[in-house]
Amino acid sequence: MFGRIYEDARTMCERDPAATGCLEVVLAYPGLHAIWAHMGIHWLWNRGFRLLARLLSHVVRTLTGVEIHPGATIGRRVTIDHGMGVVIGETAEVGDDVHMYHGVTLGGDTNEPVKRHPTVESGVTIGTNATLLGDITVGEDAAIGAGSVVTRDVEPGATVVGVPAERVD
Repeated sequence: MFGRIYEDARTMCERDPAATGCLEVVLAYPGLHAIWAHMGIHWLWNRGFRLLARLLSHVVRTLTGVEIHPGATIGRRVTIDHGMGVVIGETAEVGDDVHMYHGVTLGGDTNEPVKRHPTVESGVTIGTNATLLGDITVGEDAAIGAGSVVTRDVEPGATVVGVPAERVD
C-alpha cells in the first residue's frame, strides 16, 4: 500500500506544475486522499461489507469533496486535480494513468441494475466539469475537453469537446 501511495504522489508531482514537492502532495491533495481511501473502501465493498463501505465513502466525500462509489473500479496512478465535485458512479471503470480535473462526473443513464457508468481506458485526460454518461467507453489516450458532455464512445487517441461532445482532431 505504501508503494502505491508513493507511486501516486510521484505521478501527481510530475503532472501538476503547481506542486512544490511530494510531501505537499501527500498531505494536501484531496483528490489523492479520495483515491487512497477508495482502495480500502472498495476492498470492504467486494467482501460484502457494503453498508460500512457506503458510510466510509460518505465520510470521504465530506472530507474531500470527491464522491467515489465503493463499487467503482479505479486503476493505478489515477489522479484527480483539485478534486472538488468529482463523482464516480458504481459501475464506472477507470484505467491506469487517468488524469481528471475538478467537477468531472462519470454518471449513469438508467436506474436498471446493469453496467450503467462509463469505462475510461488508460491514459485518458478528462477536463474540468466534463460529464460522461452511460455505459460508454473512452478509448486509451483520449482527451475530453472541459465542460463537454459525452454520451457516446470515444475512439482511442481522440479529442472531443462540446455539448454534445464531438471529435475535433
